[in-house]
Parts: sequence; C-alpha cells; structure tokens
Amino acid sequence: MNTHSGRHARTTAAITGLVAVLFAATPGIATAAGENLPPLQPSTDTLTVDSTKSCSDEPVYVPREPELRATVEDTTEDNEEWETNGAGAEFEAWWTDADGVQQRRTYTSGIVRSPNTQLWRTPSDLPADAVVSWHVRAVDDEGATSAWSDETPGTTCRFVIDTVSPEPATVVSEQYPDDDSGWHDGAGVYGSFTFDSPSEDVVEYVYSVLGSATTRVRPEKPGGPVTVRWMPEDSGVYYLQVRAVDRAGRSSSQTTHYMRVAAGRTPVAHWTLADPAGADNAAAEAGPVARAENGVRFGAPAPSRTDLTSTVTLDGRGNSYLTPDVPATDTARTFALSAWVRPTATGTPMTVASQDAADGTSAFTLGLRPTADGPATWAFRYGATTLTGGSASAGGWAHLTGLFDTEANTLRLYVNGKEVASQTGVAPVAAPGAFQIGRARGDSGARWRGEIGDVRVWDRVVSREEIERLGSRPAELVAAWDIERTDDGVIPDRDGDKPLTLHGGAGFYTPDYEACLEDPECFEFPADALDGNDHLALDGTDDYAATSGPVVDTADSFSVGLRVRFADTAPDRPMTVLSQGDADSDAFKVRYDPVASEWQLVVTRGSEPGAAETVVAGPGAPTSYSDEVVVVFDDSEGHITLYVKGEAVATTEFSASWSAPGPLRIGRGHTPDGAWGEYFHGGADTVRVFSGALTRSQVNSFAYLY
Repeated sequence: MNTHSGRHARTTAAITGLVAVLFAATPGIATAAGENLPPLQPSTDTLTVDSTKSCSDEPVYVPREPELRATVEDTTEDNEEWETNGAGAEFEAWWTDADGVQQRRTYTSGIVRSPNTQLWRTPSDLPADAVVSWHVRAVDDEGATSAWSDETPGTTCRFVIDTVSPEPATVVSEQYPDDDSGWHDGAGVYGSFTFDSPSEDVVEYVYSVLGSATTRVRPEKPGGPVTVRWMPEDSGVYYLQVRAVDRAGRSSSQTTHYMRVAAGRTPVAHWTLADPAGADNAAAEAGPVARAENGVRFGAPAPSRTDLTSTVTLDGRGNSYLTPDVPATDTARTFALSAWVRPTATGTPMTVASQDAADGTSAFTLGLRPTADGPATWAFRYGATTLTGGSASAGGWAHLTGLFDTEANTLRLYVNGKEVASQTGVAPVAAPGAFQIGRARGDSGARWRGEIGDVRVWDRVVSREEIERLGSRPAELVAAWDIERTDDGVIPDRDGDKPLTLHGGAGFYTPDYEACLEDPECFEFPADALDGNDHLALDGTDDYAATSGPVVDTADSFSVGLRVRFADTAPDRPMTVLSQGDADSDAFKVRYDPVASEWQLVVTRGSEPGAAETVVAGPGAPTSYSDEVVVVFDDSEGHITLYVKGEAVATTEFSASWSAPGPLRIGRGHTPDGAWGEYFHGGADTVRVFSGALTRSQVNSFAYLY
C-alpha cells in the first residue's frame, strides 16, 4: 500500500471541497459543482411577425399563418473559459375558439450557438379573424428556461389572420377621366386622381402609370381615400393601374384607369418678332400685341436651321425694348418662357425677358451674366433664386427656356434644349406688372444688345421633349465633295455652287490596276482610292485645295470632316489637313505633329492680331490606310472636339469663336509666324461640311449623312 498516494488523494479532495465552498459563498459566481444559470429573457423588441411587423399588444394583421421570430441568448456568466453556450426558443400561441375553449399550440426549436434568432412557422390550423396571442422563452442546452417574453417588463404579442382581400380601388379624376367623351386637358398640366375602396381596412394604394415603377401612398386613416397628382409630358393614350392593400398586406385585384391626353396648351403669349422692318409693334400669335420702342429694329437675321424667318435687333439703349404693357402669365403659378437670342457682347449683364413685380423690381429675369474668370453664362432668376449654366458667346445663337413648376417647387434653366441647372424648394413669387422683352427693373435691368426672336410664354409645364424640339438645330449638310478626277483643276461640290480649286500643282491619284496586271514583276496591287475611283493627291510642298470663300459660319456650331491617307507613315514635320480662317490666322486647324506623335486641334480665340491660340491634342500615328478626321464645334455646349476614326482624341472648352471670312483649305494652314505652310503630303477625299454640331453617333457615319 502506497501511503503517500493516499495522503495526496485526501489532500486534493479537501482542497476541491474548500474551493467549492468559497465559490458558493461568492454572489454571482456559479459553483464548480456545475450550477447552471437560466438563459436571458427574450426582449419583445426582437420579436416579429412575418419578419416585418413588430410585437404589439394591439393585434397586427397578417394574410396567412405567420412566421414568428425571436432572438434568444444564454448567459455566459456560468461558463468556463473553454465552454460555449447555446440557446433555443420555446414558442407558445393561444386563442379562444367559438365554443369559449382556449386552444394552445407550442413549438420548441433546436439548440444553437447563442445568441441567435429562432423561427416558428406556425401551423395551418390557426383560426382566421381571431386574436391569437403568443410569447416565447429561451431554453439552454441543459434544459433551463428563461422567463416568458411577456413577463415584466415584456408585452404579450398578438396577431389576426385576415384571409379576405380588399375590394378593388376606384379612380376618379376631373382633369383626366376614364370616359369616351374625347381628349382631356393636355400635356404639361397636372391632374388629381382620387383612389378609394369600399373596404374599411385599406391602409395603402400602390399605383403606376404606363407600367412605370410603382408608387405607394397611404390614406390619412384606414379605409379612407387618397389623392395623388400626376402630369403627362406628352399627348396620347395613358393608363394608370392601382391596387388597394389592406392592413394584413393583402392586395386587391388591379384597377386600370384609361385616359386620353390632349396636346399641351399653346402659349398664352407668343411673339415671333418676325414683323416687317419699320413696324411699330410686334404682332402676337397669342396674347396682346407688344409695343416696340424706337431702339427696336425688325428684320434682323434668324438662326439657321429653324422655322424663324427674321428677328429683332435691340441696341441696348433706354428705348430698346418691347412690352405688351400687361402681364403675360401668373408667375405665382406654374409657367415657362423661351426665346432665341444672339448677344453682340457678353461683358455686361443683359436681360432677354422679365415681368414687373409690385415693388419696383422684376419677379424673374431670363438673360446673360458675365463671369470673372471664364465665358459668360446664361441665367434665370426667379425671386431670390438664380440659376446659371451653359456658355454664352458673342455672335452665337442660343435657345433659352426658363421653367417654374409650382407643384414641385422647382426652377429649371434649359439652353439649346438641354437642362443646365435646376433648384428645388423655390417659393412662388407674384408679378402683377407688365411683361418686358429686352429689359428688366432693378439691379439686373441692363438692356439686351443683340437679336431676340420667337418669345413664348406658357401657363403649364413644358416637357423636356418639347423643350428639346424647340431648341434643337440639327446639323445640316451644306457642302459635300466626292472627289473624282477632273481636267480643269476644279472639283465641283455635290450642289455645284461651292467648287474646290486645286493650287500648287495638286493632282489626283488613280490606282493603275491594269499596269500591275501587265507587269510580270508586279506582286502587289496599288492601294485603292480613298473613295470612288480617285482622290486628291498633295505633294507636301505647295499643294492644297480651297474653296473661294467661307463655307460655314465658324462663329456658330459647325462640323467638318474628310478622309486622309499619309504618304509617309513617319513624316518629318507637322502637317495640316484642314483649316479655315483669314489671311493672318486660322479660326481652327487640324494637324498631325510627328515629334509629339499626336493629332492636334488648334483654335484661335478671336481674329485680331496676336489672338491667343489653344492647342489640344491626342495620341495617334499615321497609317497606310485611311483616317477619318472630323472637327465638331458645339456652340451651345461651348466646346470643340477632334475625332479621328470615330474616337474623340482631343476636346476643349471654346466660346471665343469668330466668323472666319476665309475659305476652307485642305492641305495647308498658318505657321506660328503667320505664313502659309505645314503642307500635307498624302491623299484626301470625301470632304463634308455641316452647319451645326454632329452627334457622337453621326460622326461615325459623317460621310453618309445627307
């Protein structure tokens, strides 16, 4: 017998017993003998019905037997360091049946790592239209349970299963009824639509127009009606679809409300300003005649590619304005106005149109504002809010539209059919005074200097599509040269009135296929012409082709393109392929610089001697194939872009354009010292000139546009 081992065993037992006594005497600490603390009481804040409806003493409504969820957690105070704890949930639901007998259903989940969320998919025998109460308690992995969730401070949860869907919604609209009596109101005019349902438990309506994204609206009280506002942006047949949703989330069948929307109302005031020279007033297409003061000259040019035939010129002096001497519209309600304008200068504020307020100022002004460090900008001021956007250039036409939408409390400014600025939260401003063309009262009352045409005022919202149509001037082909060999050194254009004349010995390239066929040593056919049978051939020394005068107004939007092929894929000097300017400088030119290995677009900011040049460039390299080179100047956007093979390789902001009086030249441009040079060595063909800016997609097919 090993007495030492016996003493060790008795000692160990004594120590263990002492530790147990000490731990048992310490509050809040589980004994080493294995005392297990119960899990935590589930909080009613974590209890949900169908995952979206919180536990409530007031019954929540559900469309079917619901899923009940609860977060359960076992305490960690009784754990050893190496232990993990788990918890499950015991759910209980009860109700009183028609015989007054209480029915009860229970469910106990499995035990998983704590804390966790447990789910009970309630059984299918739960009754409809009866209040079902429920609570839950946590269970740990040793069978200990927490207090029920509705014991203090908890709440007993309740729900009702509603199996009856609500009645379909009705739709009533005075402005846009669903009837066969004709077309109603019009585009740009808001209408009211009242939804209602015979079911008293409807809490929401879900609707959409023409299958768009759905919108949800709630009545003030269950079963009550709700009214929404909607505005059609164009004429046509529309349909509105709506469903009623009850408190259980059950949806009614869909109601479809058809409506026939008329075209938008014509302007309440409209002056084309195309009256004959010497007229004393401006005739009105709508609204009152506008009185013209002595500083107004009728018969001025109109913007090209529009329906206007003429405009008025205002000289900016005190008697340079027109007015009907009455308001054109109620500015405290929705209104819009637009005009075509061309300023002669941009250094001072100028007003296109305004309407007098009662305090000696103008409620709104539409016009131009200079900036301290950049091009002038267009501006629309309404009350205390001023919107600015777009680029205003002297001598360039622009279409301006200002819009105030009182339904949305939103102010918008459009330039050439595109929105450039907007502001929400704008309060209505009244203007009971006269409408003014060319001037305004107050600080921003500087008179207009330049042309104004086609002034319109509406008492409705004018849609984006309508504004885009009004302000659009699509690019128009003004000259096209499909270059083929001639005997007199003159290449006719498609219409025959803008010939290209060859200079410096310029000639034509015609591939000689027959010579190659007859030569036994010819193993490579000559390259095809760039287009057709022939193309222009330039020797890089003094060859070029030019028109007799300007083909397009470079102060306005324009696009010019051609196809070129370099004779040498590694040229030794810069070469210009396109230019137009005057005797001393180029308004624009396109060249290739082999030192920098880049295409360059050079623009001159004005025609005066020493005017600054801007050079923008993009990487590129000549090839033995054809390159399509297109320049697009968008005056409305205030930028000019160079495209090569359909890709924009260089672009810059540019608003200092000027009307170049010189011819369009192919194959040469001005050198930095003002002399002619940079002659192109290679071929050119398919020259196209457009009045207006081509779109990106049109650039890719410029040679085929008519």
